[in-house]
Amino acid sequence: MPEPVISPTPTTEDFTGRVVFITGAGSGQGRAAALAFARKNAAVVGFDLDRPLSYPAYVTDESQALDSLGEEIEASGGQFLAATGDVRSAVDLEAAVSAALARFGRIDVLFNNAGVGSYAEAVELSEDQWDAVLDINLKGAWLTARAIIPTFVAQGSGVIINNSSIAGLRGFANLSHYVASKWGLVGLTKSWAIELAPHGVRVVSIHPTGVNSAFNDGLAAQEGSTPLEIAERSAGNLLPVPWVEVDDVAELVLFLGSDRARYITGSQVPVDAGLLTR
Repeated sequence: MPEPVISPTPTTEDFTGRVVFITGAGSGQGRAAALAFARKNAAVVGFDLDRPLSYPAYVTDESQALDSLGEEIEASGGQFLAATGDVRSAVDLEAAVSAALARFGRIDVLFNNAGVGSYAEAVELSEDQWDAVLDINLKGAWLTARAIIPTFVAQGSGVIINNSSIAGLRGFANLSHYVASKWGLVGLTKSWAIELAPHGVRVVSIHPTGVNSAFNDGLAAQEGSTPLEIAERSAGNLLPVPWVEVDDVAELVLFLGSDRARYITGSQVPVDAGLLTR
């Protein structure tokens, strides 16, 4: 039997000629990832609701967030396509994917990042509140992937990165709807990895600890606290930091979307400052 031909391990993260589709791109981890990919020469499709939600109520008005993101990317010579829509809407997502393919001709990486959360005991949650979190965090990830997977299969390549959480690998009181959605992303990751491996498509989930972002600020505002107080009380990071930064998450997403991670699929990758070791 002939020896297998093993290609050299890639040593760079150059995304020239590649296209990255990011949900929840207007702020936080999504915005940081968009800028990180753009710095590595990727064309970026930023998908975001770009308006406030009725629930969770803490979500701030992010109108014009995609515009400012696009301006920043294009000012540095990058390519950007803004796509406004709701991840709960298959129509919005299909329109965004069609626009991306019309503009760039392909999609290479999907960062399923859009997500929300709120504090409440399980018995206090209304069905509408449960549905809002599950529909955005979990169903939205599925709808987005469903719109893009046919392109990946036709290309014979692609990467899906699902933004879960440490809450996708353990439990938390007063966050059962959020935890359920994030564990669900792990199930999707593993199932899609099995389905799509024959087509050369990789699927991974990432699991940040608390992140210094507007999401963290919103949870704190909901209980009349500060992000630092919540982090110090509940995070339990092994490393002596209250949280990680959005750029720490973006660097992980950049690596996992690159050829340097070409044999990583079906995996759960933490960026948790050691929290899950406890």
